[in-house]
Amino acid sequence: MTAMKAVADGAIVAKRNLIKIKRVPDLLVFSTLSPIMFILLFAYVFGSAITVPGVSYREFLIPGIFAQTVIFGATVTGAGLADDIQKGIVDRFRSLPMSRSAVLVGRTSSDVANNVLVMVIMSVTGLAVGWRIRSSVVEAAAGFLLLLIFAYAISWIMAWVGLIVPSPEVVNNASFMVIFPLTFIANTFVPTNNFPAPLRAIANWNPVSSVTQAARQLFGNTPPNATVPKYWSLQHPILYTLAWSIALVAVFVPLSVHQYKRAASR
Repeated sequence: MTAMKAVADGAIVAKRNLIKIKRVPDLLVFSTLSPIMFILLFAYVFGSAITVPGVSYREFLIPGIFAQTVIFGATVTGAGLADDIQKGIVDRFRSLPMSRSAVLVGRTSSDVANNVLVMVIMSVTGLAVGWRIRSSVVEAAAGFLLLLIFAYAISWIMAWVGLIVPSPEVVNNASFMVIFPLTFIANTFVPTNNFPAPLRAIANWNPVSSVTQAARQLFGNTPPNATVPKYWSLQHPILYTLAWSIALVAVFVPLSVHQYKRAASR
């Protein structure tokens, strides 16, 4: 019953967060402008100077942009929670007969819905610049689903961060300092073959590389005669991504719930 109540209460909180996006459309506008800008910059400015053997650079690029966008989109979770605590919204939630974890469940769930909308807009932009899905409908749907699963796991890290820092601005700055290099020391924008050896090892075991590689495979955006990567993480990118997602959720859900109880009792 407790789990069912948490889900039901979380759905109500998620609805509240989605209504907030509807009433403050700037939140959605700015969350979509950045990935669109990245697509246009890399496709038209850097794309002419970057060659990926066996596949169009734009088809190589778009899955990487997807991965980067959903990861950056997870920062909304932390910033939203920090904002609610700062404005006293959490104190109001405490006075209501609702599950303690409902605020976290609702926050992370609403951000998945936001990511879905952003990915739709990005897909249209990608198709406009020459990206194509060359696999089946089922495989393509699995690619989008895997990206959302990974983003959901990252959002629980951001939820924990949002509960331990004093303001949304700090969440954004702290997250940027970690996520920005994490998404660039990966195969998101260029192959890792020419990276220096230590950096190449980090990039190939980086879960951002695995979710990007998995998306490329599921969208059919990999070279037909590509050599098999020597790293297990890229040989089995779907399994590796799911393992990371499960591990992150298993660690950061209880940490976030515990930290929420502490933050709500201040």
